[in-house]
Amino acid sequence: MVDDELELLITVVVGAENERQAREACRELVNRVGGRIVEAGDCSDEEPGCWSVTISQPSSERVSEHVTATLARAVRRFVRELGPEFGTPQVACELPTAWTVLDEPAAVGRLVPGCERLLVEAWVGGNPLTGEFVVEGGEDPDESEQPTTEAPWDFEAPDVTHVLWLSVDVATDSPANAQWQARAVASRLARTAQVVECAESEPGLRRVDINLGPVVCDNAQVLQDVVRPLGREGWDMLWEGEAGAITWIAATAPANGIAALQLAVEPLPRTPTSAP
Repeated sequence: MVDDELELLITVVVGAENERQAREACRELVNRVGGRIVEAGDCSDEEPGCWSVTISQPSSERVSEHVTATLARAVRRFVRELGPEFGTPQVACELPTAWTVLDEPAAVGRLVPGCERLLVEAWVGGNPLTGEFVVEGGEDPDESEQPTTEAPWDFEAPDVTHVLWLSVDVATDSPANAQWQARAVASRLARTAQVVECAESEPGLRRVDINLGPVVCDNAQVLQDVVRPLGREGWDMLWEGEAGAITWIAATAPANGIAALQLAVEPLPRTPTSAP
């Protein structure tokens, strides 16, 4: 049965010299929202001198039959409680999560000293930090549909053959918003993800390329297995030689949100063997 409780995750990107300093900067916000820090990470490879701190807080909202609306309402309610200066934010939704990015330096800086932006997410049906979810509809999904640690692909096997890439096209003018939305998708596919590039592909559309790491891959079925947790229909497959890609494009281009997804695999460079 689907749990009717929602979990809020507030990820703070803050300028800090180390993890202790980053956690200390978030202390007042943690106490204010009644949450707890569940994760902290160094993101200076993307933005020098930056750390991300993730705070977990149960939401007072409860899931109704309109799950998407409930998730969006939970995000907006939390933001309103932060203060009137944040107004009513635009919320994007991609089940099982809805999110918004607060990136006004003056406003977020009053919440957390040195803060650059906040990502506010509402999740339903599981813990986004472990990747364990149940689906909407009141029943557990078929075993083959669940993204568990016993996934049909293995990112850590010693005989990995390919690298898996995720490209996410996001309708937005904000690089930060594009990256957060792309990361939300990546978190449902792999345990690690590295943003390699975020660039405007056309006016109002940004493409985020993410390296999901090595994978054992010998045929196109692996790509279909990887995208299964996203639950979308209409994927187009292209496979040639040892490389391939699977692509989804929204039937109607969104004004804000995910417009297209592509997962691709390419062979790892082969190590040349020495002549005898």
